[in-house]
Amino acid sequence: VDQGWVADVRRKGGKVVPRILFDKWTGQNFMGLFQDISRQTQLRKLLVRTVKEQKFDGLTVEIWSQLGGNARPQVASVIADIAAAFRSAGLLFVLVIPPPLYQGDTPGMFGAEDYSRLVSTVDYFSLMTYDYSSPAKPGPNSPLDWVRRCVETLDPDRTSRAKILLGLNMYGFDYTSQGGGHVLGRDFIELLKSSPGSKFQFDSSSGEHFLEVKTVDGKHTVFYPSLQSLQMRLSLATDLGTGLSIWEIGQGLDYFYDLF
Repeated sequence: VDQGWVADVRRKGGKVVPRILFDKWTGQNFMGLFQDISRQTQLRKLLVRTVKEQKFDGLTVEIWSQLGGNARPQVASVIADIAAAFRSAGLLFVLVIPPPLYQGDTPGMFGAEDYSRLVSTVDYFSLMTYDYSSPAKPGPNSPLDWVRRCVETLDPDRTSRAKILLGLNMYGFDYTSQGGGHVLGRDFIELLKSSPGSKFQFDSSSGEHFLEVKTVDGKHTVFYPSLQSLQMRLSLATDLGTGLSIWEIGQGLDYFYDLF
């Protein structure tokens, strides 16, 4: 860990709250944790000790999606205990959560009941309000109305929306006949260079811009953020009373940050 960088961030008023994932964990690993109180205690102590040793301000934990919506009461209990330990140690605890709704209002893996169970101990919820569409169902990355409904589903009475960090994607998605994939700023610039004269179109239903271009590889339909689309989402966050979670810094175009 570059402690000089950590110190510089803190001097400028920032908090260093790195993300941790449980990528290599299997279902059996999780069940072993849920059934063994001593393992849960060891995990809490390890996380708190590591954060203190590295002089971080807390952790951003991504675990919920890895369980695919299973064992929700059990994982919520473990998370609540870790968050409480962090609070006792004067540390921040941020939980990454999937959206409560998907396309067609299909219920997600994290709902209002889960939010209510954890809101008293978790400091912030990093809400993944992006990746709405996919190659199987092409379209916008983060439709405005969907984003609003996600927040209102979790906290309809506006009791604790300041704890919700609205996910704001700085990347786009390029749809092709072969499927497509995510597009970062540098990729988008290269695509524009290869197709001079291409023009943005605005999808008013989602509040996003998209681009249709033809290359030697075939047709590309690219949904990519713009200053207008980002500003609309910043205004929505203000209206909803939430914070922001940018995914992620460095992926967008440099002038995006003129809005902040």
